[in-house]
Amino acid sequence: MDEIINAICLHMAERKGIKVTDVQVELSWEEETGFTAEVWTQGRSQYLVESNMIEAILRYLQSEYQIRAYREDVRLELDEEITAVVNG
Repeated sequence: MDEIINAICLHMAERKGIKVTDVQVELSWEEETGFTAEVWTQGRSQYLVESNMIEAILRYLQSEYQIRAYREDVRLELDEEITAVVNG
């Protein structure tokens, strides 16, 4: 779960041109909406849906681990916490 949060923080900081430390993320899962991330930057809140979260994870895999993964290689799961499973 921590690496998913790191991935989203890095992704949002890069997109908005701000420091990673200026981004806060809270992950959640609900029956109606599935996986979401609430992101706070510059005093504002926005929600990311699962596809946005996976986009951030894919970029993180490439930048931090030099792993080239594709959308169909990543899925989010809920056990005791939210995890990303990467096949490939």
